[in-house]
Amino acid sequence: MTDFEAKLSKYADLAVKIGVNVQPGQALVVNAPIIAAEFVRMIAAKAYEAGASQVKVNWSDERITRLLFEHAAPEVFTKAPTWYAGEITEFAENGAAVLSVIAEDPDALKGIDQARIADYHKTRGAALSKYREFIMSDKISWSIVAIPSQAWADKVFPDVPAEERIDRLWEAIFHTVRLDREDPVAAWQEHLDTLEAKAAVLNAKKYKKLRYAAPGTDLTIELPEGHLWAQGDSINAQGHTFVANMPTEEVFTAPLKTGVNGTVRSTKPLSHGGNIIDGFSITFENGRIVGVSAEQGQETLEHLISLDEGAKYLGEVALVPHYSPISDSNILYYNTLFDENASNHLAIGTAYAFCLEGGKSMTKEELEERGLNTSVTHVDFMIGSAEMNIYGVTNDGTEEPVFLNGNWAF
Repeated sequence: MTDFEAKLSKYADLAVKIGVNVQPGQALVVNAPIIAAEFVRMIAAKAYEAGASQVKVNWSDERITRLLFEHAAPEVFTKAPTWYAGEITEFAENGAAVLSVIAEDPDALKGIDQARIADYHKTRGAALSKYREFIMSDKISWSIVAIPSQAWADKVFPDVPAEERIDRLWEAIFHTVRLDREDPVAAWQEHLDTLEAKAAVLNAKKYKKLRYAAPGTDLTIELPEGHLWAQGDSINAQGHTFVANMPTEEVFTAPLKTGVNGTVRSTKPLSHGGNIIDGFSITFENGRIVGVSAEQGQETLEHLISLDEGAKYLGEVALVPHYSPISDSNILYYNTLFDENASNHLAIGTAYAFCLEGGKSMTKEELEERGLNTSVTHVDFMIGSAEMNIYGVTNDGTEEPVFLNGNWAF
């Protein structure tokens, strides 16, 4: 076995044991592009070794997807067939774990009619609403990992010789998931303990609001009563831990839907729906987006916030130090899984139920009554920088530093 094959095997091991943490008798659903076949075979083998009852793989291909958007009949984008959500929802109802392997070309759908893309996401998002509830309330284990594609590597490393780009991206990915450590599993546990300690401090503070100050950003976010700060690992309905994002550097919670006011400016490009949105600002009044402006991808951004009413509100507020491993690498990934873990970020759309005391057992209506947003979408965008300060505001109006110059203040 070559050194690369050994690392790939360890990566598959991490995805199965730390990511989704497959249990004996549990089914595993893997969503992956066809270029990930070798890696997915390793994942399947590791899952069966862990006692999985079944490994179901759903393959995709970006070229086929682009052909769909170019040529399919209009009704394909406005009506989702029952089987589309039926299978994955049934797996979730039976306690399956879900692992997504991504290798996205950030420009995969560049030039495609934005209305088609928006209709597709809106329709599919609505069809998957029941499945999304399993995800957003930690009822099942799920995780996302990434592998390079040539198009993605070309975007990330345009100044590197073409034949070396995929290797460079593999090297970067392996570093972000701590595969270059002597004991990656132990390194992950140590890292998760650090994130948990930060979340514990914030949970003890129970701030009323957060105030953000940075170039182009003057924003206040109110937090709902009973909010909880979460970190990299979660616990599913069966009591088993899992890590939803690999890598992860964030501590996050849910904002009060109607408590966001001011303007925030992005600090990294957002790859969404096969298109890039960059240099954008969003203005909020009483939680609702009342204005957007983008130097690139204005139409894409406008379609995103029009998917439903919930897409005009925030569902997540996440804290990530500017001086962290992914950020320190100075690599712009054009991929939210990585870029959001190099920067403070917010998310448009639905909120995680587990970010509220008792939220995991609440209905959608109960969550909404407590001030959490619901939507057919959840899209993170990056706002952090070395110039960002964040202050926690207590019930009596006292401000305490949470972040100073882009880094934790405690």
